[in-house]
Amino acid sequence: MSHTVTVFPSAAPLLPEILALHGKWRGSRDAVICGDERLDWRAFCAANHRFAHGLAARGIHPGDRVGIVMSNGLPMVQALFGTLAAGAVSVPLNLSVSDEAMLAMLEDAGVRALVVTSDQRRRMDALRDRLPASLVLLLCSDDAETEPVADGVGDGWERLHALCDGQPVHLPAIALDPEAPLNIIYSSGTTGLPKGILHTHRGRRDWAYDLAIALRYHGAARTLLTIGLYSNISWVAMLCTVLAGGTLVVHEHFDAARFLNAVQDLGITHTAMVPIQFQRVVAAQRERPRDLSSMQGMMSCGSPLHESLKQAVFAEFPCGIIELYGLTEGIITTLDPEDAEGRWQSVGRPLIGTDIAIIDDNDGFCGTGTAGEIVSRGRITMPGYWQRDAANADACYRDDDGRIWLRSGDIGYVDAEGFLYIVDRKKDMILSGGQNVYPQDIEAELHAHPDVDDVAVIGVPSRRWGETPLALVVAAQSLQPAELLHWANQRLGRQQRLTDLLLVDELPRNPNGKILKRELRQQYGERVYE
Repeated sequence: MSHTVTVFPSAAPLLPEILALHGKWRGSRDAVICGDERLDWRAFCAANHRFAHGLAARGIHPGDRVGIVMSNGLPMVQALFGTLAAGAVSVPLNLSVSDEAMLAMLEDAGVRALVVTSDQRRRMDALRDRLPASLVLLLCSDDAETEPVADGVGDGWERLHALCDGQPVHLPAIALDPEAPLNIIYSSGTTGLPKGILHTHRGRRDWAYDLAIALRYHGAARTLLTIGLYSNISWVAMLCTVLAGGTLVVHEHFDAARFLNAVQDLGITHTAMVPIQFQRVVAAQRERPRDLSSMQGMMSCGSPLHESLKQAVFAEFPCGIIELYGLTEGIITTLDPEDAEGRWQSVGRPLIGTDIAIIDDNDGFCGTGTAGEIVSRGRITMPGYWQRDAANADACYRDDDGRIWLRSGDIGYVDAEGFLYIVDRKKDMILSGGQNVYPQDIEAELHAHPDVDDVAVIGVPSRRWGETPLALVVAAQSLQPAELLHWANQRLGRQQRLTDLLLVDELPRNPNGKILKRELRQQYGERVYE
């Protein structure tokens, strides 16, 4: 009889420990570069650990949610990874959402701490009386004003240096459960309440491992981040880079010329962006070519990378591009550059260790080449939506063998070689500039106007954003479309704002009263806006 004896425990380390080990063994290598500021791995880990100990000293415990309302920069990077080291749950929020949406997400998450950059402090001060009652700690970046304004609003904020000064530089000794929550990413910036997508420490680590292989990250990676660090697109590049011990180069905002200059001057090897950004980069490169030979791996996601743009990227970047289709909830496929020729419209094959399937309207599996809803299962799948039991039930598909799959709400098919193609979106979500925009939230705002009788919002083509919202309104009485458009856009988040608003006599509906948006898209889909 053989016996297995475990002499050496071999539990896989979670991200806080992995990063702390980078600080020990890769201490002198650059970890983060933000403009003129840079931290090597030793200093980066020390800063994160001081932040974590500071949170604990102020009563923020593992599992507590920390709202992150910050612009890109070193303070935001420290807040995200300091929260990670503390075992608390980061809740990074899209800055472009309306105040109502911001408040709703902070309330839904039950945040106990709120961290802001100076450019967001006055916005939060204006909402001070409506912030969640759960809040016990308000933190602002060190460039924020220290003096309260004349009316007294603006006090109560603690600077980051005051939180961190005198705190230990070692990783807090926390016995983290691998299934403990690491972050909550909200599904979109809307006026209603979007779904909070929960990720665990084990799940984020495994997600980063699998993505790092698929996207070709390594310890010498120098990754350029140009999208807000609240976005899961940025988290892809960010976690893959730090997992491998590479270097993050963070830009405050996207600028095509600055992007190209950074690639040339800083030896950027990796990035993750949305198609509209690549479109502008290609145009800028053609106008004034730079040396892009350092680039090794670029990922595009968020909206379809159309064939002509994909080929243009290949023409300008020797490394080509990896198109990623996926959901923050966990579905991911990638099309490798080597597989792109002849498959320009494909979004590739499933991530390592992930399985996908196509199901029909009766929840049966579809054969090769037959379109249906895309479902997925694997270790990268979220454990569930935050406090949304009904949404969790709706997202589940259970097959005849009892296996649970995640529904995507997207329609696609798989060819004979196993490559996935996206056909349409089952849901009516609009993809504008790589961001999800939900028509029902815009419709809810328009329905609040007393002169609106009926309304439908659809996505129509936009040269700049890929898609843009168009409202079709049935008026209860005479009104001016331009005035209603202005009224609505004042109340909507920046990404939700309508490009146009048209008055119609009626909206097509089925016998059950549901608006037939497919007919509206057919009727108005030939309109192309800037």
